[in-house]
Amino acid sequence: MSTKYSEEFKASIIARLLPPHNESIPEVAQETGIPRDTLYTWRLKYRQQRGGSAADSNQRGARFSSEEKLTIVIETASLNEVELGEYCRRKGLYPEQIAGWKKSFIQSASSGSDKAERHQKRQQDTEIKKLQSELRRKEKALAETAALLVLEKKLQAFLEENEDER
Repeated sequence: MSTKYSEEFKASIIARLLPPHNESIPEVAQETGIPRDTLYTWRLKYRQQRGGSAADSNQRGARFSSEEKLTIVIETASLNEVELGEYCRRKGLYPEQIAGWKKSFIQSASSGSDKAERHQKRQQDTEIKKLQSELRRKEKALAETAALLVLEKKLQAFLEENEDER
């Protein structure tokens, strides 16, 4: 059975989940008895109504340079969820931002090697096609030579047969 919450109550809970408070959803869920999924849904809907969390994240994250973002990703790599939440509250960030930065760093690092791999594969494919073409040409030449040898033997046999008949 679903419970109806007043809009004022929802707003007060959402305010606790967002900056500057940035309380963790598990803590608020335990304290209030509201299911975690409900809290995540409320926060998501609020962010979408405000224009989306990605736009908010980009605006807040814009104040950090690439080096600072990388430093933050490295600093938070070994933190658990609670420690990460505390770190994010101190810095005024969301864990999703840090995860996005990490993902973009990984993608940019792997895209360089992907390009080199694609270039190498393209060269290998070109070489394979060239070798296959050469092999087909040589097979045709071999088949033609074999056919000429067979015809030459038949001709010699025919000529010898005609000489024997005379």
